[in-house]
Amino acid sequence: MMVGFLLIVFHDLRGLLMTGAHSPSTIVLFTLLFVHLFMPNNAIAPHDLKAAPAIRAYLGGSFDPVHKGHLQMAMVVYQHLLPIAEQQQRDLHVSLLPNARSPFKTRSTDPEHRLSMLKLATQNTPLQIDELELWQAPPVYTIDSVRTLRQRYPNDSLIFIMGMDSARSLGQWKDGLKLTDYVNLWIFSRHGMNSISDTYNDLRADILVEEDLTKQNTFALQAQLPMPLQKLIVSSPTALLLPTSRTLTDSNALKSANKGHIYIDHCPVVAVSSTQIRQQLQSTKNWSNIMPSTKTQITSVTPINAIISNTTSNSFAKWLNPAVYHYIIAHQLYSAAQFR
Repeated sequence: MMVGFLLIVFHDLRGLLMTGAHSPSTIVLFTLLFVHLFMPNNAIAPHDLKAAPAIRAYLGGSFDPVHKGHLQMAMVVYQHLLPIAEQQQRDLHVSLLPNARSPFKTRSTDPEHRLSMLKLATQNTPLQIDELELWQAPPVYTIDSVRTLRQRYPNDSLIFIMGMDSARSLGQWKDGLKLTDYVNLWIFSRHGMNSISDTYNDLRADILVEEDLTKQNTFALQAQLPMPLQKLIVSSPTALLLPTSRTLTDSNALKSANKGHIYIDHCPVVAVSSTQIRQQLQSTKNWSNIMPSTKTQITSVTPINAIISNTTSNSFAKWLNPAVYHYIIAHQLYSAAQFR
């Protein structure tokens, strides 16, 4: 039928053109009709194309200083999600989310220093840095940040990364049990820290956790979470990426139609605390003998590697990126004088 209709239209247009019984407006009208009818179905204007929802994962913290435990957690998530993102043809962004100052802490190193160390630590990695919280007046609460992220990316899959120590204490955070209204949670299983004073993924010891964490029963770990969150556990991170329908027309505009999910990751991670690193650095003697001037340029990591391998009093330094350690020494961060 459509073919017959097109033949009739073509015949009429041909007749008009041959007899000259036509006006410019008639020609324009028929031209537009033919362009519309013969345009291939896949010839869609670029602005009509909609990219698949991105996958965005965030590891929040003061990063004071950033250490290998932070980087390993973020990279484990990235490496796990990358093949899924490629298969689904979705963009993947795994970001470190430094805060202005944790609500559980009374002081933090200057944001510019912490940002500089993050940039050094993430060089030559796929990890990104999101400065959403960094320049806000402290304290900054995670619930406000996830609301902002959901508003910024209403259709994307959002994941917030944390350790089990932080997850256990979510009931003590401001609206901590409402985080899953806006994001999914990726929780790293680990022992230890019951105190909320070192939340945001500070880990508890200076060793690589060697034990087989998979022996821990997921149900036992699930029972450690606040009761409202226990029913949200899923067995695979793929469940964190399921699309959710949202509406922007009511008071619940930023919330997903369903609660977010929680995935518990049993991957062993470097267990080292930023607090412990700071304490070790504060106890370091004769800073001037290591690096005489804060203006010393960071030109080589070789001397720092030597310091790391030969300094027994700074055993925690090995958990820092060499360039980060060099930066700390050059700027005399975490010295006892700084905290007087």
